Amino acid sequence: MTRRATESRPWIEILARVGFVAKGVLYATIGMLAGCAGLGLGGKTTDTRGAMSQLLGLPFGRLVLLALAVGLVGYAVWRCVEGIADPERRGNDARAMAVRSSFVARGLLHLWLAFSAIQATMGRASSSGGTQSRQATATVFRFPKGEWVVLAAALAVAGFGAYQVYRAFATKLHRHVNEREVTKEAGGWLIVVSRVGIAARGVVFLAIGLLFFHAFREHDPAKAGGLADALNEVARLGQWPFVATAAGLIAYGAYQLLSARYRRIPAG
Repeated sequence: MTRRATESRPWIEILARVGFVAKGVLYATIGMLAGCAGLGLGGKTTDTRGAMSQLLGLPFGRLVLLALAVGLVGYAVWRCVEGIADPERRGNDARAMAVRSSFVARGLLHLWLAFSAIQATMGRASSSGGTQSRQATATVFRFPKGEWVVLAAALAVAGFGAYQVYRAFATKLHRHVNEREVTKEAGGWLIVVSRVGIAARGVVFLAIGLLFFHAFREHDPAKAGGLADALNEVARLGQWPFVATAAGLIAYGAYQLLSARYRRIPAG
């Protein structure tokens, strides 16, 4: 490792860890709002932008959102560095480039979320993820053979969701997390909670993929949707599957906090 890479490591690590905390707060908020709705205690199904609106209503809400935006920018920068600089030495073959490209895409997505958080602090509401999904689907349908692009998106999102469910119950939680260290310091319960959270998020992505498939099958962009729409889809299965999924999203927030504390962050 070069001296330059070594020197860059601390600030990359800080950005990544603050970013994991920001993600944890967002997912926990979404899960709590959905859980309250499922139990008849108020609340609602929402996405990351809806969660930001709820956080804005807290005491010092603007400061909370600004801190969240900083965290999301940190996460975005780390993901882009991970994809471009390749600190894990994944290489340049087709599979490695696909993975590295996904890191950059995640970085850009979280940069957009950070921008949404900043907009929220200024009182400017941005479109929900579901609205944006439907608008994007409508645009794609206008292209020649655009419906096949929608189908590809549906399969990709559902495939990612299925992989998350599989990963939740794989032997090792994550190759960058030392499970022995977690168990020793925090207890094995945190590993179990993290697995539940990853699986719940996978279920939500499966539901999003299903929505895109309905849009493809019926050639109707209104059938597409985002995270809130996916939760509404899960709610059709019944109260307790819905509440369980909401609790799982809170658990996923806990997994992000676990990552903030215990994940190894290669930066060079």
